[in-house]
Amino acid sequence: MLEIRDLRKDYGKICALDGLNLTLQPGEILGLVGPNGAGKTTLLKILAGLLRSESGKILIEGKDMARTPSKLREHIGYVPDFFGVYDNLRVEEYMEFYCNANGIYGLLARQKGQELLERVDLLEKKEQPVDSLSRGMKQRLCVARALVSEPAYLVLDEPASGMDPSIRAELKEILQGLSEQGTGVLISSHMLTDLSQYSTSVGLIRKGRIILQGSLEEVILRMSGDRPIVMTVQGPLERAVRLLKEHPLVETLSVSPPAIMVTWKGTVQEEPALLRTLVEAGVAVSSFGREAGSLEDVFWQMNGKEGQKK
Repeated sequence: MLEIRDLRKDYGKICALDGLNLTLQPGEILGLVGPNGAGKTTLLKILAGLLRSESGKILIEGKDMARTPSKLREHIGYVPDFFGVYDNLRVEEYMEFYCNANGIYGLLARQKGQELLERVDLLEKKEQPVDSLSRGMKQRLCVARALVSEPAYLVLDEPASGMDPSIRAELKEILQGLSEQGTGVLISSHMLTDLSQYSTSVGLIRKGRIILQGSLEEVILRMSGDRPIVMTVQGPLERAVRLLKEHPLVETLSVSPPAIMVTWKGTVQEEPALLRTLVEAGVAVSSFGREAGSLEDVFWQMNGKEGQKK
């Protein structure tokens, strides 16, 4: 397990990470969601060994590696939000270069490079200049490069930026494949719809702190507790409407047969009692639950901009 405890990073008088805590399990795909300036890139660069924190711990399988960037790089692969240099090389030369940088040479380096190119579906491009690849292919090559050291964890900073939907779908397949093989993946992205499709969990970051971490369903439920309850009723609605109007925890309701939408003042724990009241009164309720939320809704709510959604 990768565990981050009380991580702090300052840029002069600006606090980028303010006692941040986060965990990442093997095989987990954790989506890091937050506004610009929340500390996402700073966190990923520290994990990649490119920055040092002022304080805090980065534990990998229980061993603190926060003060030893070289050890971090052995366990964590990094895919930045830009491609980098050496794009004048051919694809296979590029991979061999990074194998050499990780102490793998000769035939072993060529074999390793080809194995990783095959994993990201670029083996047929091995003779092409890196500069001739599309952005999506370059990003997949970055993933292959990050896997040279066979890291237990992979961190990615905005990997899908500027990609068309088909290329993003390919990236999704690669990340899910890595997850199935036990690699823990931490990914920062503003492509929230995509992120919600392949993340197994979500971490909300704001002002250098993780304010909530859990499964996508848990996070949406926790952040969307004020969303209305929507129920579907079979048959006449009059009895249900009367009971709801009389209920002390129902603030407002609207009817669009066969659905009724209720603004609920009670707690989540009190919702089953409302359903029970309706059923015991003979109301045929066929569905009952909070209005569906999304990761995008969570993002806007976290930033206090619910009214600015389009």
